[in-house]
Amino acid sequence: MNFEGKVVVITGSSRGIGKGTAVALARKGASVVLNGRNEERLAETEKIIKAIHGKVLSVCCDVSTSEGGRFLIEEAVRVFGRIDILINNVGVSMRGNFADLNPEVVRTIFASNILGTTNPSIPAMKYLRESKGSIVFISSAAGIRGLPSLSAYCASKMALRAFAESIRIEEAGSGIHTGLVLVGYTENEKDKETIASDGSRRFIAPRSGKGVKTIESVAEGIIRNISKRKFITILSAEGKLNAFFQALLPGFVEFVILKNLKKFEERNR
Repeated sequence: MNFEGKVVVITGSSRGIGKGTAVALARKGASVVLNGRNEERLAETEKIIKAIHGKVLSVCCDVSTSEGGRFLIEEAVRVFGRIDILINNVGVSMRGNFADLNPEVVRTIFASNILGTTNPSIPAMKYLRESKGSIVFISSAAGIRGLPSLSAYCASKMALRAFAESIRIEEAGSGIHTGLVLVGYTENEKDKETIASDGSRRFIAPRSGKGVKTIESVAEGIIRNISKRKFITILSAEGKLNAFFQALLPGFVEFVILKNLKKFEERNR
């Protein structure tokens, strides 16, 4: 797919996977609309893309609010006149057993991962119909089945599949491509946070080693999904195996998880 002349809006693109995808698409010629709540990080990412080309816009707003989601889309259209691709990447994770959760943790997760997706997506649909463009949801291997210590996060990522499936059917005649990308275990920046069961924020331990995807490889996987206009893309071997066995032998998957609880705990520190 030729991305020259395409306008791409990416939520949560001031760091991590969103940032990596924005930079990769800019290198392929796309005009990029960045989004995040931290002005300093947005400015840093914008600077990187300006070194590639000048076709970049930063919109600092909170898309978990309806006003923020609408503002992001309106600004993208005001500056570039169109939207060809919307990548719903914004999201936050959590850690802690369900019984220990402060109910506010669930609210925070769903506000970010669900409302942060629907709020920009709804006003973007009419522009995506005009361009016969793509709406892509960045989910996770954690969206295949419920996992220990990740209940609210898993639930929110499973919900993204429901949105994607509904939109795919509703827009079957409009020319819109709907994509769902399930990301696996990926390297993270040193200041990446998660939400503990009591609602406090804590940093996630750095990820590296065998089985850990680079941000660049995940970005290329997202771009392949768009280029090939695929529906579901699973970016890890572990995720593909999980999806296969969950569909055929869910009891076996649960057995494997129970036998490896310590590994889950270590991985999710």
